[in-house]
Amino acid sequence: MHHEDTIRLSGPFRLHDSLGRTWDIGGIRIFDEGYGIIDVYVDFSASMEGEPLHEDVQVIRQILSRLRTLGYSGPDFGPGDPGLQDDRLIVLEAPEAFAAFAASWGWKNLAEEYADEYEEASMPQERLNDSGARDVFDALMLKLRGKP
Repeated sequence: MHHEDTIRLSGPFRLHDSLGRTWDIGGIRIFDEGYGIIDVYVDFSASMEGEPLHEDVQVIRQILSRLRTLGYSGPDFGPGDPGLQDDRLIVLEAPEAFAAFAASWGWKNLAEEYADEYEEASMPQERLNDSGARDVFDALMLKLRGKP
């Protein structure tokens, strides 16, 4: 499955679950933008018939191996939320480190546009370098110490 709002990371490949069964994968994809935590969608070519493959360590290991051949070098993924799984789809929640890899494929972090506002609000040191602000601060400190 490929839509305009997705980035296809991998095409078809095969993997084996912990019981030795072979599964054909249609591809691995992500949405093209998000807020930090990225869901990784693994499309299966056939129904998984209710199998909890999103919890199968062997399956996740092979998906990570595929992503690593594509350039991902961060920490392992864990099993995804059971409520997000489907008959022909595994959804894995990627760690924060995956964002840099995803960005190299064109993923856009929508939180970045707010980062500048946050940084400005959390940098009082820069404001102390402002001579007007420093004068006001010094005057307040003198007043608090009881010196006019």
